[in-house]
Amino acid sequence: MSATRLPAGFHSLTPQLAVDGADRAIEYYKLAFGAELLRRHEGPGGKVAHALLRIGDSVLMVNDAFPEWGSHAPYENLSPCTLHLYVDDADETFARAVAAGAKVTMPVQDTFWGDRHGELLDPFGHRWAVAACVDEMTPQQLERAAEEAMRRMRAGDD
Repeated sequence: MSATRLPAGFHSLTPQLAVDGADRAIEYYKLAFGAELLRRHEGPGGKVAHALLRIGDSVLMVNDAFPEWGSHAPYENLSPCTLHLYVDDADETFARAVAAGAKVTMPVQDTFWGDRHGELLDPFGHRWAVAACVDEMTPQQLERAAEEAMRRMRAGDD
C-alpha cells in the first residue's frame, strides 16, 4: 500500500484544539455543530490524548490540555484565532451552538461580503464564526462592497 500526502477524509489544514475538559468539548461540538466522533484515545489520568471529529466535510482534532507536553487550553477563556465554519443554515447552527452553551460575540447578520455570519465563544474558550454564503460576489463586487462598508464605518453610519 502506498502512502499519500493526505489521509483519507482530511484537507490540507486540520485544526487541533486543546481544551480543559475534552470529553465535555466533544459532546458540545456534537450538539452545537453536528460533529461525529471518529476516534478517541485516552491518555494519562483518563484525559483525552487525542480525539478526531468530523464536522461537515472537515476533520477537527481535540485533546485535553497537557501543559507538561506543551499543549495549553486558551488562556483566560480567550483564543487568539477563530474557526470559520460554513454551514447550510447559519441562523439554525448558531442558535444550536448558543443553546448548547456558547456566548454570542457577534449576532448573526447579513454581511457586505455576501455571508449570513455570526460569531461566538464556545464554553472552552475557542472562537467560532458560523456562516452561510448567501450571495456569491465577483472580486470587483466584493471590493466595491468593502469600500462602501469601510466608508460607512468611518462616517459612523453603522
